[in-house]
Amino acid sequence: MKPDIIVVTAAYGHAQIAALGGQRALLPIIQQAGADGVEIRRELLDDAALADLPALARAVAQHQLHSSYSVPDTLFCDGGEINPRITHYVEEARQLNAQRLKVALGAFTGALPREALQALLADLPFQLTVENDQTEHGRLAPSVAFFTAVREADLSISMTFDMGNWCWTGEDADQAAQQLAAQVGYVHVKAAVAHQDSYRAIALDEADDHWRTLLQQLPAQAPRGIEFPLEGDDLTAVTRHYVSLLRNV
Repeated sequence: MKPDIIVVTAAYGHAQIAALGGQRALLPIIQQAGADGVEIRRELLDDAALADLPALARAVAQHQLHSSYSVPDTLFCDGGEINPRITHYVEEARQLNAQRLKVALGAFTGALPREALQALLADLPFQLTVENDQTEHGRLAPSVAFFTAVREADLSISMTFDMGNWCWTGEDADQAAQQLAAQVGYVHVKAAVAHQDSYRAIALDEADDHWRTLLQQLPAQAPRGIEFPLEGDDLTAVTRHYVSLLRNV
C-alpha cells in the first residue's frame, strides 16, 4: 500500500496564495493533482477563515481530501510547561476535522509532564505530531530525548520528520533518521541548499538524490507532505508531477 501524499499549502508561497485568494482556492489544484490531503497552515488563515473553520473543513471534504493542521507554535513554553494555547489549537483542529495537529517541540526540559499530556491526548480524534523545526529546540538531542520519554510513557504523540530542517540546525539528517524513524508518523519532504548565510528549500528536481535515500530510511507508510516550492505557469501539472513522484519513490 502506497503512502498518502499531502500538499502543504505553504509550498505555493505566501504571495501566490494571497493572489489566488487564500488556501481554500488551492483545493481544486491539489485535488486535480491527485493528492490525498492538504496541510492547512494557521499562519496563512485570515481572521474570517479562523472564525469559520467548519466551512473550510466542508470545502476540504467536498474536494475529496483530508486535512492536516499546522500551527506555528510549540508544545512547550520556555519554562518547560505545556503551552496553554495548545487546547485552543486542539479545538481548531477539531473544527477543521483534521487528521493531525502539528506543532514544534519548544523548550522540553527533560521532565515529561505525563499526566498533563495524557489529559490533553484523551479522546483526541486526531494525531498530535511534533516537528523538528529550525530552532535550537528542533535539534537532534532534544528531539531524541523527547520521543524517548514519549515512548517510555506510552503516549500517542508522533514525529513529523522534516527532511530539510536538519540543514538549518547543522545536523546530519541520516543520523536523525536512524535515531528517530520509529517515532515518525508524518514526513515533510524537502531538500535544501546553502543560501547566503542560511539555507533555502528547493524543488526535488533541482536537488541531488540524497532526499531519496533519506526518505527510504523513514517508515514507508508515513504520509508524505510536499513542503518544497511548487512554482510554474501550470500549478496543477507541477503539483501532479511531484504527487506522482513521491507516491512511487
